[in-house]
Amino acid sequence: MNIKRFFASSSREALAMVRKSLGEDAVILSNRAVNGGNEILAFKEEDMASFMSDDTPVQSSKRRAAPAMEPLQAAQARPAARQARPPVRQQAAPEAEPYRAVRTEPAPTTTARPKVTTTPAQAAAPQSNKQINDMLNEIRNMRSVIESQLVEISWGNIQHRDPVKSNTLNMLLSAGFSAALSRQIAENMPDHRTSAEANTWVQSILEKNLQAIPNEDEILNRGGVFALIGPTGVGKTTTTAKLAARFVMKHGPGKLGLITTDAYRIGGHEQLRIYGKILGVMVHAVKDEADLKIALEELKGKHTILIDTVGVSQKDRMVAEQIAMLSSTRQPIKKLLCLNATNTGETLTDVVRAYKVKQLDGCIITKLDEAATIGSALDVIIREKLRLYYVANGQRVPEDLHVANKKLLIHRAFRAGAQNTSSFQFKHNELPFLMGNTSPVATKLSMGADHV
Repeated sequence: MNIKRFFASSSREALAMVRKSLGEDAVILSNRAVNGGNEILAFKEEDMASFMSDDTPVQSSKRRAAPAMEPLQAAQARPAARQARPPVRQQAAPEAEPYRAVRTEPAPTTTARPKVTTTPAQAAAPQSNKQINDMLNEIRNMRSVIESQLVEISWGNIQHRDPVKSNTLNMLLSAGFSAALSRQIAENMPDHRTSAEANTWVQSILEKNLQAIPNEDEILNRGGVFALIGPTGVGKTTTTAKLAARFVMKHGPGKLGLITTDAYRIGGHEQLRIYGKILGVMVHAVKDEADLKIALEELKGKHTILIDTVGVSQKDRMVAEQIAMLSSTRQPIKKLLCLNATNTGETLTDVVRAYKVKQLDGCIITKLDEAATIGSALDVIIREKLRLYYVANGQRVPEDLHVANKKLLIHRAFRAGAQNTSSFQFKHNELPFLMGNTSPVATKLSMGADHV
């Protein structure tokens, strides 16, 4: 394999030298910065093909063929020798048969020789495959590095060519949206838009991809069994009390059932019992799956049943047990995940994936009044394709619970981002580097008629 070294003052010049010398299909082994410039090691694709086809077992088969030819050549040479010396052949005729018998005895040894010679070849084959796999992994890593550099260069050019896209990207990041989602939206934004047009377009795209209930008829009027789940301290009990109060105000206490599974904390169910006493609704405390089935059977005549679950960490194995308990009943239970708006996007993503073992029916954003930015919560809801029911922005029951309004939430996210002047904001010269090291988001957004 003919590996060549190229050196230039920059990566772009070195790549141009590789393309000129080895062609468009050259294979790059390494690309690194050295003193005074950039060094690239590369070779032609044809050399890679010849290296791949150069298999060691083929050579061993040739070596096996050589010993097999030796008896054949000896057999062809013996008749010629006997014809050259007839007297000797006639005198040695009685001994000819033993002589051939002696020559045939080493045959097993001859057939055994290939087994000895193939052992190194068989040992070398895995080593050769390992080298090829290591080389392919190195090529993939280099491809990722080059793609990252190209994206970084591309975004550097976009900042000069279309600064509105750069400002839109910065606006999304400041609002708390992830770099992956922000990149996807900014890259798909139509060119040559004014700042006002770009902001309107971005907000419309986010509204289109944020799923929310139009009104609360699904809970208050249609009824059913709803379980509020989520980590510790996210506000499940308070939100359950708010929902219960809204239902009692519309339908009365006789059609509502309350269940709590919080039997682990000392006095954990007492808070909901106090709310139930105020509303005139009995609270049933359950400890396991059998108790839950009994409680649901007793409350089967109720229009709506609300279940307040115990809060556990998303990394606790009790999450799977809790989801299994809620999924094992004959009566379907709709699971609503409570998301803390003050958490980071990484934490919220971890929570959703932990509780998404079985299908989630929706989510509720809590502690909205405590969050500096809410873009991370909206980002996770969009990427995970959750359905947003309510938002809670305080401790008052039931005043601080509202049906999710997509337009207001997105407007609030950008308003909070515009007011954010903390050190967590990115500068314009940092955006190309950030985009170059951001993987595309797995969820493809609906971009409307401009980008179908």
